[in-house]
Amino acid sequence: QVQLVESGGGLVQPGGSLRLSCAASRIIFSIATMGWYRQAPGKQRELVAGITSDGSTNYADSVKGRFTISRDNAKNTVYLQMNSLKPEDTAVYYCNARIARDYWGKGTLVTVSS
Repeated sequence: QVQLVESGGGLVQPGGSLRLSCAASRIIFSIATMGWYRQAPGKQRELVAGITSDGSTNYADSVKGRFTISRDNAKNTVYLQMNSLKPEDTAVYYCNARIARDYWGKGTLVTVSS
């Protein structure tokens, strides 16, 4: 079955940066729309950023100008570069692959705190 494995989460101070990675397997990665979602405690899961197979991107308003999503089809990996992190970015970040249906990773925790 499809596997999505996130990495790169952790504790960072406000204003800091992190880069999340999501390695996909058992999927035709090059044609999948990939996305990063997040879920903070007590809140619904929300889309952070998405990237289509042709490289078109979209972002939540709250992260525009701070986060960048990218993909490397040769490595079956999607990235989320997060800069100027704020405490409100604290959440579990999930990788999503959409190809006929949605597939999810198990998530990686990002904590922004001093």
